[in-house]
Amino acid sequence: MTDQEAQSSSTRKSPWTWIPTLYFASGLPNVAVTKMASVMYQNLGVAVDRAAEYTSDLMFPWVIKPLWSPLVDVLSTQRRWIVATQGAIALATIIIAFGASSPNFLVITLAGFWLVAIASATHDIAADGFYMAGLSERDQAWFVGIRNSLYRVSMVVGSGLLVWLSGWLSNSRGLPIGEAWSWIFGAVAIFFALAGLYHHYALPRPRQPSEGRSRTVAEIAKEFAETFVSFFQKPGVILSLAYLLLYRFSEAQLGAVKPFFMLANKEEGGLGLSNELFGTLDGVIGVILLLAGGILGGILVSRDGLRRWLFPMALAINLPNAAYLYLATYQPESLWLIGAAIGIEAFGYGFGFAGYMLYMLLLSRGKHQTAHYALCTGFMALGYQIPARYAGKLVTWLGYENFFWWVLAAVVPSLIITLLAPLREEATSDAPTADSTTES
Repeated sequence: MTDQEAQSSSTRKSPWTWIPTLYFASGLPNVAVTKMASVMYQNLGVAVDRAAEYTSDLMFPWVIKPLWSPLVDVLSTQRRWIVATQGAIALATIIIAFGASSPNFLVITLAGFWLVAIASATHDIAADGFYMAGLSERDQAWFVGIRNSLYRVSMVVGSGLLVWLSGWLSNSRGLPIGEAWSWIFGAVAIFFALAGLYHHYALPRPRQPSEGRSRTVAEIAKEFAETFVSFFQKPGVILSLAYLLLYRFSEAQLGAVKPFFMLANKEEGGLGLSNELFGTLDGVIGVILLLAGGILGGILVSRDGLRRWLFPMALAINLPNAAYLYLATYQPESLWLIGAAIGIEAFGYGFGFAGYMLYMLLLSRGKHQTAHYALCTGFMALGYQIPARYAGKLVTWLGYENFFWWVLAAVVPSLIITLLAPLREEATSDAPTADSTTES
């Protein structure tokens, strides 16, 4: 969209009034599903094998998100979808808040988390489409850093502040841990109710792209089929998909188990951290270092190109997993050592994930680029979900120390497929940006 088209197709509302709040609201439910749910279930005594399976299954809406994304424009406007999904997330988190302190907490809260996941994946589709429809190309480029930063801030709030607050309410204020989580998700519900109300008035009203004849569902289905087929006709697509599915094979298993390991008592092989310490070390310091690693990765790839950095980035996202083997073997008391291990792994993850993101952008280039990128993010989510789903069972079978030996061995498929992955020619100016796609 050109500047003139953007000005004539939407009411004149400053992007500053809606982009920060929109992308903070995009990130927080994702954090709730991928991080906060794991901590809560560990606190409530759910076994690691069951909890890891249940929480990894919550990634499925992001796996299949590309399949229903064409319907978002057909069934209503992106603006209405944003407001509606924020209302749905408010309702879902109310269900979680009531369920967290219930004897049947697992069934009730899982129902709420599934609703959060479905609504959040749909919100991502609508928000990204609205961002492109409501801004000129110049403003899209200018505000990309703002939207990404607010998405990261939501990660700090969710996995840092809110996890810390759940521990504080329980340990310092004397609330049962289930009630503490009820207060946390009650606050999240209030936020999303207010966010939906705010965005109902704050979002601009861009003119819909087709003011003439609307496309039918059959026409959209035909276009999607053509897009889907053309994606699988790309040169080297099998190896490229193998790369998307295997790159995070080791890291996904570590990510699924990390909260349980950090919070489990030492008799069980864990580190025995409180929610307050885990929220501070992993949710605040870890996220900041993850962001720093991503920024450095973007700078280096922009300067030298992805071909030079693809394998070093694979090493960076995988080899720091050895830090968790050290923690499981020696169970140190020093918070400096624990924090250093978390920080090294987080920085390596951010650095290595930058290359993964750019690879998806390069793979998506050409006709149907936006739809092909959405398909890539679906495979990315699947590449996390499958290994994460079985990580808890491996912990139950092996114990934490042997599990982290396995995680270290599991880097081999990732490194091999990185060497084999075909790499299209890139323009080095297209540095990766961590957008609102799911990062777990």
